[in-house]
Amino acid sequence: MALRRNADPSLRVAVIEDGRGARPRATVGPEGPAKKGDLVGTITVFGAAGKAGRRVVAEALSRGLEVRAVVRDPDAVDDLPDGATVVRGDVTDTDSVRELSEGTDVFIVTVGGPGREIWKRAATTVVETIRTLPGTHPRVIHMGGGASLTTPDGTRIMDLPDFPTAFLDPAVGQAAALDYYRTVDDVDWTFVSPPPVDFRPGTRHGHYRLGTDQPVTDDAGNASLTYEDFAAVLIDEVEHPAHPRQRITAGY
Repeated sequence: MALRRNADPSLRVAVIEDGRGARPRATVGPEGPAKKGDLVGTITVFGAAGKAGRRVVAEALSRGLEVRAVVRDPDAVDDLPDGATVVRGDVTDTDSVRELSEGTDVFIVTVGGPGREIWKRAATTVVETIRTLPGTHPRVIHMGGGASLTTPDGTRIMDLPDFPTAFLDPAVGQAAALDYYRTVDDVDWTFVSPPPVDFRPGTRHGHYRLGTDQPVTDDAGNASLTYEDFAAVLIDEVEHPAHPRQRITAGY
């Protein structure tokens, strides 16, 4: 799939030079740059044992944040980064989410699975549970899929004729989760999509550019990002929230 460079001058793009000691990071949202010194207490990461989740946990810990790493079976996980509090939980179980809401400032959802259902089930369970909570509600940052990003003419990547059928189930599932979030106006959520193709573990480069509904591409039309820098995107949004109730994406 060839991706054309986004030349839309209305697209809000922020260039982030992300050094672990260089804060605050400036990100651009509809209200302008985030305020300095946004306070973050505890983040709770669902899917913490996964490829993305464990990198999110590591990134958050590297910045001195308090992290609860949620897994289905803590006894089966022994290689999460030191410093995380590993807890049992299930993002699709209302009682579990309610219990984990206690003391949580931000939920990060990085779950996956077979079929098409897990992503929307996770989104609806978290949102509907948060709605029942008294007082201040946790924010939600959901790791979305890149296939729901669009080409310049508005066609979703997943709807292109050459989209691989092997990836269709997760693409449809993540798109359904995004569609659901876009109906939610009473819970603070951010849906973060990686690039649709070139997204893999690698090196933490410490910089990226942000976009909204189209892939962020370089001069050659390539959209790419490592899992390590994607984790930085999520934690930057945790520390300096700038995109409430929006989908964003990132690339080099």
